[in-house]
Amino acid sequence: MKKLLSVVALISLLLLGACGGNEADGKGTIVFGQTAWTSTEAPTEIAKLILEEAGYDVEITLLDQPIIFQGLKDEEIDFFMDAWLPYTEEALWAEYEDSLQMVATSYENVPLGWVVPAYVDENSIADLAGKADLYEGQIVTIDEGAGIVEISRDVMENPNYDLEGFELMPTSEAAMLSVMESKIQQEEPFIITGWRPHSMFSRHDLKFLEDPEGHFKHDNVYVLSYQGLEDKHPEAYEILSRWSIEVSDLEEMMYEYEHNNVPFTESARNWVEANRDQVDGMLGNN
Repeated sequence: MKKLLSVVALISLLLLGACGGNEADGKGTIVFGQTAWTSTEAPTEIAKLILEEAGYDVEITLLDQPIIFQGLKDEEIDFFMDAWLPYTEEALWAEYEDSLQMVATSYENVPLGWVVPAYVDENSIADLAGKADLYEGQIVTIDEGAGIVEISRDVMENPNYDLEGFELMPTSEAAMLSVMESKIQQEEPFIITGWRPHSMFSRHDLKFLEDPEGHFKHDNVYVLSYQGLEDKHPEAYEILSRWSIEVSDLEEMMYEYEHNNVPFTESARNWVEANRDQVDGMLGNN
């Protein structure tokens, strides 16, 4: 099924490339690659509004992260708003860095790792040794191909952690959060992968497990594009090279989406209005 979805996604990219580019009317079409993560959707919707205000047509295509990197290399995708570097997506970056570039830094020094509820006694991954039964042997994570999944595999294989009886369970972000909610209602132990910005930390009392072996490191989050975008779409490049956002703003948007059913399209408009000076600066209006 995953192979079929990947083929469909690549066909979609080819079709976008065939009908995109610089049209006679307007400034052309900009294509964003977007993962299914809420941390990606919010900034992508904001960037879409800003580029539309500048006169671009904007398309957003939902894809798995490795396909986005390939789409950037092939210049079928113009921007990705949520690249975690230099650590979490180190392997993907090493594969594609000769073709890609960091356009802007969205925010800096954000944590990620294994997350548990504050009511459990364990504070470190090392504390999990011999406790697989307590956690039903599961570390629930997000989609295959994400950097946090690959790092988690390295953690599982580290003999110093002695995680016998545990299994990594890749799924979607939504399914992972559903497990979290169910366990919290029963005040049961669980382990998921987590990162900030994310609304889970505003909704529940959670903690990152310490990682004495140093697999999980704080990252910066970047806007990526391909080498040469500044020649193909110079104004779009200049606009997004001035991009940044506060982690707290993103977490508020995620909270409103999950608790009050506020779509990211609406919260993006609210953000643009509330940050008019920054947006005007990006657009070169001041």
